[in-house]
Amino acid sequence: MKPRVLRLCAALILVFGTLFTLAAAKAAPEPAYGEQAAFSGQWAGFSAPEAASAVLMEGVTGSFLFEKDADRPLPMASTTKIMTALVVLECLPLDETVTVPDEAVGVEGSSVNLKYGEELTVRDLLYGLMLASGNDAAVALAVHAGGSAEAFAGMMNSRAARMGLQNTRFVTPNGLHDPDHYTTARDLCIITREAMKNPWFRRIVSTEYYTALSGSTPRTFKNKNSLLSSFPGAVGVKTGYTSDAGRCLVFAAERDGMQLIGCVLNCRPMFETASQLMEAAFDRYAVLPVVQKNAAVKKVYVENGAQTVLELVAESSIMALTEKGQARFFRTEICAPDTVRAPVAAGQRLGLLRVCCGDELYACCPLAAARGADERSFSYWLSRAALLFVRQ
Repeated sequence: MKPRVLRLCAALILVFGTLFTLAAAKAAPEPAYGEQAAFSGQWAGFSAPEAASAVLMEGVTGSFLFEKDADRPLPMASTTKIMTALVVLECLPLDETVTVPDEAVGVEGSSVNLKYGEELTVRDLLYGLMLASGNDAAVALAVHAGGSAEAFAGMMNSRAARMGLQNTRFVTPNGLHDPDHYTTARDLCIITREAMKNPWFRRIVSTEYYTALSGSTPRTFKNKNSLLSSFPGAVGVKTGYTSDAGRCLVFAAERDGMQLIGCVLNCRPMFETASQLMEAAFDRYAVLPVVQKNAAVKKVYVENGAQTVLELVAESSIMALTEKGQARFFRTEICAPDTVRAPVAAGQRLGLLRVCCGDELYACCPLAAARGADERSFSYWLSRAALLFVRQ
């Protein structure tokens, strides 16, 4: 083949390759506000050989560090109660009184021994639900919140749908076996990450002992999650077991600004596996701030404003997951006008901050006005005129 033809072929290959790369980059979805792009960890040093399914997530950034059959639908036993607690916390006041219905008395499996007609607070039932894994507490809360356990399961499914979970279906509020009741290790981590944003959920699942004083008699609950006393930094979350699901565990721990959330399904040595996964992740990774919340990013001129200059600040923090000893380099792009017109309200969104890692968009967050800027009024111009008169 002649050199001229070879050069032409090479040029065509280069052009089409460039066009393909640009098209692929354009098609890649941008992270939503406050969300980070997926982290491409290699998972070396992680294993869960005895788990049917396992996932480990970094909760601050939402990055998945380890996966094993993460999207395989499986029964999840009492880890179901994470969603039960989340839905209850979002729709019921903690001090509201629940009258124990007949359906909640004598429920099989783990129980807090509720009696028909007994009155307990939502708070005390939630502790019984998450520490003692009370199946009867789950039914009592479900009937009170939804009118029936079946209706409450519909509320749980609606909440899962709002999270975008497509491999999860709830039939019961407590996780007793049903062939149509299932989830995945990945979905359980996503549910738990959402639940951990609720301060009361965090408080409940990190408690080792709790005494409930409402009801016909005081009850003391001991948390079944032994990681709370054995693993430094453990903050939850929930154990589970049925003969069909096997031993299940959703776990969480925090160290040095990093939050790990993990799940193992049908894993006999569930506490040992969880500890090994988290220890390996804490040894290997760190979470560092790229942009701090409320950090001043840009100054803009305010037309017709009583204040002529306004600072724009980051509405939320952007954190980066990094491998220890390996640098990641980020650059920021500010998408905001140089001039705005008064009036401007404090906290008003006026732009966007984009953080890129190499050529890829890593995260973005809104830019908001650090304070308000009033429109120049008649009294403003009158005071300006008076000031000029005094100076003369």
